[in-house]
Parts: sequence; structure tokens; C-alpha cells
Amino acid sequence: MWTVRNLVNQIDTLFSGGADAPGHYQSLTRNIIITMLVVTILPLTVMGVLNHFQYGRHLRGELITPLASSAGKAKHSFELFFEERLSTVRFIANAYEYEDLLDDHTLNRLLRVLKTELGGFVDLAIINADGDMVNYAGPYNLKGKSYTSQRSFQEVLIKGSYISTVFMGHRKIPHLVVAVQRYSDEETNWIIRATIDTDRFYKLLGTIGLSPQSDAFLVNSDNILQTHSTYYGKTLEPCRLDIPTGSQNTLITEATDAKGRQLLLACSGFGNADYTLVIATPRSVVMRSWYALKSDALLVYAVSLLIIIFMVIKMAGALVKRIKESDERREIALTELQHTQKLSSIGRLAAGVAHEINNPLAIINEKAGLMEDLVAAGEDFSQKERFSQLTAHIITSVSRCKTITHRLLGFARKLDTVMEPLHINHILKETFGFLEREALYRQIEVRLSLDPNLPTISSDRGQLQQVFLNLLTNAFAAVEDGGVVSLTSAPGPEEGLLVTVKDNGCGMSEEVSKRIFDPFFSTKKENGTGLGLSISYGIIHKLGGSITLATQPGEGTQFTVTLPQNPPTDTQGSPEP
Repeated sequence: MWTVRNLVNQIDTLFSGGADAPGHYQSLTRNIIITMLVVTILPLTVMGVLNHFQYGRHLRGELITPLASSAGKAKHSFELFFEERLSTVRFIANAYEYEDLLDDHTLNRLLRVLKTELGGFVDLAIINADGDMVNYAGPYNLKGKSYTSQRSFQEVLIKGSYISTVFMGHRKIPHLVVAVQRYSDEETNWIIRATIDTDRFYKLLGTIGLSPQSDAFLVNSDNILQTHSTYYGKTLEPCRLDIPTGSQNTLITEATDAKGRQLLLACSGFGNADYTLVIATPRSVVMRSWYALKSDALLVYAVSLLIIIFMVIKMAGALVKRIKESDERREIALTELQHTQKLSSIGRLAAGVAHEINNPLAIINEKAGLMEDLVAAGEDFSQKERFSQLTAHIITSVSRCKTITHRLLGFARKLDTVMEPLHINHILKETFGFLEREALYRQIEVRLSLDPNLPTISSDRGQLQQVFLNLLTNAFAAVEDGGVVSLTSAPGPEEGLLVTVKDNGCGMSEEVSKRIFDPFFSTKKENGTGLGLSISYGIIHKLGGSITLATQPGEGTQFTVTLPQNPPTDTQGSPEP
């Protein structure tokens, strides 16, 4: 069975490439695997993350909406409860005169009716303008108590009606007060005050239908509990949660309780009283379905990830294996093509040399004939000085023929890589000599900038001549008549040297420059084989150097050849690529 351990072992095998694999195949394998993993896993991960947040946000809204709706409905029920009690007390205040309500029988009868019909009323009281309770109906002995310091008395004088929060007062039990102010015919004010117990609060809270882990309670603006809370305190104790108050809209916020539970709080403030309804539900309860879906999605993602990694490794291994086999076949083909290209270059050079030799030979014939005529004229003659000049011309021409022939033989005679001490400037001058006639004919300005202090290097004369001849030939082909070609030598890195061939010709596009070293790729159409630069690239790398290209369309091209002073030992004595 395929396991993660097998996957890790396979990655190590591919990255190491085996005991006999070249380093560039190891790097190629690693780069392919990393690239394919990034290309496949990154979009999948980004899509998964985006879907996670978008769907999570949408689903969270769908799950929280019922919680907000429950809080809104429960708040509405409480507001109806308070409004109904306040309207009842207001009706009594307007239906009865102050003197009627001072009658104990009347006040007690009203209290019985309120308890029977509405429920929740504990007592009724009449308070005069001085804040003294002048009549009372209920279970306590409160008649004659002063309420001038009570908040309910102060609020009703200002607002005309008042619904209090839960408090203890003279009764020493939690209750709330509904009070209405009324003016008598004598223009004196008096207050009818009804006390309501909080038992009805729990009945209203019970209609919400919460889960066992959830809690619902009331708080006032001071964050004091107005009802018992299952988890966060008792009535008239500070709430153990930080509850946002003051807003009549339903707000959904998040909080953490003392036990570290993540909570969702639905808070809705009342419009007619200083109360806020709070429904506290553990986040895990509300988001249970979302967590289940997220777990399933994560499992699918993990399985997909393992499948992608497995397939990428398999495909990368097969691809690199085929590339390696193709490279081996390419090396063999390039070795054969290089030999063919070299013979073709020799043929072209031979034709040029033949043309160069014709003129010196003609001079030799002409001057030699003239010498014979002058000698025949006599022993002492007046043309002796001219005779000496002609003899010098003959020597010069013969020397020139010898130099050209030597260049040709030095270029063509070696087919194997033979390392010898070389002065690169001598190689460059000899190679340029093959194209000097063409440069003169086409009026091409060749700028030689050769550093005379370059070190001697160990390399192959014939192969370097072939490389530089290819580069110069391409530079001549790239420029118009009257163009400029620069040939420069300079010190290079690590005691090596640099040779630069630069022209001001047409340059290359980015697409062409990427393929310029590919075999059989040519910009000369039917006039080129597409092998010169490819072979040159192979020769320089076999000699331990490198060749780079810098070009811009319309601005020209520059080839830079880097050669080491001493090439790697595995290139010495080996055949050409």
C-alpha cells in the first residue's frame, strides 16, 4: 500500500537523482516538481481559502439569523408586556378621581381585578405630591412610607409615566414599578403606582426555546442582571459578561466567558424601558454544521493534495528521464554535426585562401620576370635600386602567402581536442585575418581592443578559431555595409579572460534570443544551417568556459565568451562535442 513514507522516499530518490545522475538533472527534477506543485496546489489552496471565508461568512449569517430573530421576537413580547401594564395603570389614573382611590375598598377591588385579568400585579399605591403613600392595597404594610428619595418618584414627576428596572426597595424582594402621574381638579398632582413581580419575566424567557447550553436574561444599562442567569449571575448582581446596551436594534456580538467558551450574544434593547434582552449561545452550538462541513472539506483537500503530490512526482520522474535520454541522443548528433560543420567551414576558408594566394602569386610571377629582364641587360645597370625594391616585394608576397597557408593549416589540421598554451590575442588576430578582405570590401569598421597583458591560457587552438570565426561571421552578417564590429579581450573572473564580439546590426527579439543556441535554428533562412552557434556553445562549455548573449532589437548584439586559464581536467584530451 502506498503511504506517506513511500512518498517521502520517492521525493528523496528523485531529488538525489541516483548515484550516477548529473547535477543538472537533479536540479531539473527539483525545479519541475516545485513548479508543478506550486502551479497546482496554489490555485487550489487560494480557491479553498476564498470559498472557506465566503461560504463561512454566508453560512454564519444563515445560522445567526434565527438567533437574532428569536431575540427580536422575545423583546417584542416584553415590550407588549410592559406597555400593557403601563396602559392599564394609565387607564385607572384617568378613570378614577383622586378621592375615589383614597377609598381602601375601591383600591383593593382594583387590585383584585388586575391580578385576575392580567396577572403579575403585587400591589397598588397612591402617592401624593409630597411623596407620601396615602393609600395602599397589597400584602405589605407600606402606607405612610415616603418615596421622595425613590427614583421612580423622581422619574414620574419628570416624564409623567415610568417603568422602573428591577430593585429591592421597602419590600426586600426583586420587583419593578409602573407609575403614572395625574393632576386633580385642584391642580395638584398625585401618582398611582403599581408593583409587578418578576416571575412573568421567566415565563416570557421560557418561550424562546433555547438549547440546554444557551442562556437568556435581562440586564439594565448598568449591566446589572434583572433576571437570574444560568451561567452569569443572579438577579441584581453585575453580569459576568460585557453586554453592549443602549441600542434598540438587535446586535450580534462575540464574547468569551470565564470558562473560555466562545459565545455569540444576541442583544436587543427595549424602547419603553431600561432593559436589554440577551441570548447567550456557545459558538460551537450555532456553528456545529459549519464545523462539520469544514472538517469534510479539509479531509477532501488533504486527500487531493496527496494525490497531486504523487502524480507530480511520477510525471516529473518520467519527464526528466525522457529529457535525459533525449540529451544523450542530442550529444551524439551534435558531435557528428560539429565535424560536418567544421569541414564546411574549412571549405569556405580554403576558397578564401585560394583567392588571397592568387594575387601574391601573380606579383611573384610579374616581379620574377622583370628581374630576369634586368639581369639580362648587363652586370652594372642603372635600375639596380629598383631591382632591390622588386626583390623586397617578392619576399613580402611570398611571406604573405606563407602566413595565409599557415593559418589555414593551423585551423584545419586538428580534429581532436589538444590543449596547449595559447595567447588569446594571437588567436583573435589570426581568425580576423580570414575575414579581413570581406571587411575591406564591405567597408566594415572592425575595432580591435585587445589587452596586451592577458595571461596565457591552456586551450585548443583550432576549436577556439572555429568559435570566434562563427561569432565574427554572424556579426558581419548582422551589420549593413559600413557597419561597426568590435572585438575585445579583457581579464575575466578567477584568472580567466573575456572575449567580446559586438556589432551595431539589427539585433534580436526576445523570442529569437531564447532559441539562438538551439540546433538547426537559423535567422538566415536558406543561407544558414542553424548549427554554428549551437556547436560554438558546446565547444566553449567543453573547454570549461561559457558564452552569453546580450541583444536589443535595432541596437545590435554582443556575445561574451568566458574562458578559464586552466580548463577542467575532464576536457583535456577528450574529443570534440
